[in-house]
Amino acid sequence: MTEEQTQQDAQTQLDQLSINTLRFLAVDQVEQAKNGHPGAPLGCAPIGYLLYHKFMKHDPSDPKWSDRDRFVLSNGHASALLYGMLHLAGYDLPIEQLQQFREWGSHTPGHPEYGETPGVEVTTGPLGQGFAEAVGLAIAEKHLAAIYNHENHTPVDHHTYVLCGDGDLMEGISHESSSLAGTLGLGKLIVLYDDNLISLDGPTELSFTEDVVKRFEAYHWHVQTVSDGNDLAALSHAIEAAKAEVTRPSLIKVRTVIGYGSPKAGTKGVHGEALGPEATKATKRNLGFPEDKNFYVPEEAAKNWLQIKEKGKKLHAEWQSKYEEYSRAYPAEAAEYDRTTSMKLAEGWDKKLPVFPTDKPIATRNAGQTVMNAIASVVPELFGGAADLTSSTKTIFKDSPSFHVDPKGRNVFFGVREFGMMAAVNGIAAHGGLIPFGSTFFTFSDYCRSALRMGALQSSHSLYIFTHDSIGLGADGPTHQPVEHLMALRAIPQLTDFRPADANETAACWRLALERHTAAFMALSRQDLPVLDAEKYKIAEGVAKGAYALDSTGKDIILIATGSEVSLILEAAAALKKEGINASVVSMPSFAIFEEQEQSYKDELFPEATPKLAVEAGASMGWWKYVGHNGGIIGVDRFGASAPGPLVLEKFGFSVANVVEQAKKLVKK
Repeated sequence: MTEEQTQQDAQTQLDQLSINTLRFLAVDQVEQAKNGHPGAPLGCAPIGYLLYHKFMKHDPSDPKWSDRDRFVLSNGHASALLYGMLHLAGYDLPIEQLQQFREWGSHTPGHPEYGETPGVEVTTGPLGQGFAEAVGLAIAEKHLAAIYNHENHTPVDHHTYVLCGDGDLMEGISHESSSLAGTLGLGKLIVLYDDNLISLDGPTELSFTEDVVKRFEAYHWHVQTVSDGNDLAALSHAIEAAKAEVTRPSLIKVRTVIGYGSPKAGTKGVHGEALGPEATKATKRNLGFPEDKNFYVPEEAAKNWLQIKEKGKKLHAEWQSKYEEYSRAYPAEAAEYDRTTSMKLAEGWDKKLPVFPTDKPIATRNAGQTVMNAIASVVPELFGGAADLTSSTKTIFKDSPSFHVDPKGRNVFFGVREFGMMAAVNGIAAHGGLIPFGSTFFTFSDYCRSALRMGALQSSHSLYIFTHDSIGLGADGPTHQPVEHLMALRAIPQLTDFRPADANETAACWRLALERHTAAFMALSRQDLPVLDAEKYKIAEGVAKGAYALDSTGKDIILIATGSEVSLILEAAAALKKEGINASVVSMPSFAIFEEQEQSYKDELFPEATPKLAVEAGASMGWWKYVGHNGGIIGVDRFGASAPGPLVLEKFGFSVANVVEQAKKLVKK
């Protein structure tokens, strides 16, 4: 054997030892917790090792380096694999955290959570969403590269890698997202598909018989197949070929064995439950690993894995040096890049926010478009589009091309893919450097609710813009008239709600949506609404408190409303006054922000002794907290109807006459 062959053999042995170390860190995590998913880590450890050790550009000592490669574990149930990789690569995730896998207060939750574990790019677990978020990460990279890169100066040049399984590709969102990725030509997106032929119910042939290769070729992807997931040379060749493909996203179909090396290998029994003590020992014995040691990291493997940290520091330092050259050559662009990647808004940006005159009514969707375009030049990081509805949701930058035509463009035509769109928005937000939005009709928030929940869970600065917000949209009928949607989305923790009453409240809501680093949705009207006097009502200050009094002089009853119903209760208050009943009027554009206020403010706005009537063209559930058991609600607790909008509203009780009638009943009590 030659010296070169001896070195190659030693490296192969070291690679295998390092891979097995990763495998058994994952197995031991699941054993310690007595629940979890050992099968995928045993089968996919070679893929994870190659990505982290050889291919990915990342710096474990600085997980937020802006030009790092991103890795997304879409099949998030295999989280023990990811935690093992992060620990071994030198991220701030000590072995004690792996030993607390799935325990209260640990940084190793059952599924990866963004913000909880250093090195986790996005929250994953609900299958298919990690795939879709990765599409968003790749969209962000492509757009920012087009904006900031110059010849010989490329501060934005990284890849997004994904590991996904059969379940991810069964989910409908994967179809939406992969179709979009192919259309957009996301050449820096590389997906490795764990093709292990097993799902939780048994062999995948029970429910999943499509030709995945042909499917992704039809989506305009670059597709390769690796027949043995343990063949490091074949895997390396495929990843190198994927990196060389710059115009199409890449899928690498990798045949693996779920639970590789275990007595349960290739069966559903190894998917979602611990191996058990005896099977764990047998697996370690089968793969030549010490069977009597748990969370064991051999010294040679540790040194090999920790090369990643030193390599990452070097790569980061090289990038930093080049970035300093870039900063000298392009100071204005570098300053903007620094600002946006730090997620700071430009100084004085809000001076561009329009103030709307009161001379003519305007739909809040139209007001939103005016706001977006007014601030476009000072908030260049605002970026997004609609699900084939830009002309209806009014969410388009008039002076920017489409992203598909020119990656510098800020308008993304997501197509009729509501779920994929909002999950991609979450990925764009997680990337950093952009504040993304997606838009569609409010009733179609049902299609993407899980993505809204995921955005809220990971505190993404994602903006979800919904229009046609109530039965007031009229003749399209109950299929398009949202009823339960406001309360359903208000129930999601950490999701800020906005339902502005008019154009000036819309501007104030946009301001808060940009300033608050949280997921938020807006519910905007199709129909024109009277414009309130911004100065008279101190709208900006009021909206910032979530609810505020437009008129606080009435002591007989308090009328409360959101959105299009605010102008209605103002009219009703005037009518009540003519009958000797003095009503205060409260606009409540955001439940979430109001709940953040001091109790003293809440008590002042809603004194317990004063009767209250809430008016909102949506489900009444949730309003009782504010009106009390002795209060009243005019809401919508049935599906809508097809007719002209004003008539539908009147028939459902949203008229001055009905508000006056219901208010008088409460006052008499």
